[in-house]
Amino acid sequence: MRLSHDEIAALIPHAGSMVLLDGVVEWDESRIVCHSTMHRDRGNPLYVAGQLSSVCGIEFAAQAMAVHGALLRGRDPAIDGAIADDATRPRAGFLASVRSVDLHVARLDDVRSVLTIEAVREAGDGDHVLYRFDLRAGDASLVSGRAAVVLAMPDVEDAMA
Repeated sequence: MRLSHDEIAALIPHAGSMVLLDGVVEWDESRIVCHSTMHRDRGNPLYVAGQLSSVCGIEFAAQAMAVHGALLRGRDPAIDGAIADDATRPRAGFLASVRSVDLHVARLDDVRSVLTIEAVREAGDGDHVLYRFDLRAGDASLVSGRAAVVLAMPDVEDAMA
């Protein structure tokens, strides 16, 4: 199932120019593949001094993880691959840690190709999720690593609202 930028924006808590993903190319129970051209957009709020550090690739991956979580949560098991009509935004999540991060480039803004962002869910339960991620331009890996996400408890979500 492919999703557009607007469909992604409806699934994650980010808004406006902070929605960094252009689309979902494919996804299943364990992985998601997205694409983005926002690394070249000077309106990207992560730009500092006219540049986008490769460290910001972690945020691209985190958004792919959030979309994946929303898709899994909204999946109607009666319809293969479909999203239930009552799909809601994912529970609030916090990036608890990133590990084994490899930054193969210093900057993302000078990458001419479309970014491909892949996140693979390695483990998880109701409150914690572990993903492996890779941002690529063509066959070249730009940023890769692992991320642990802690999903907020309902009382924390209520306090944030």
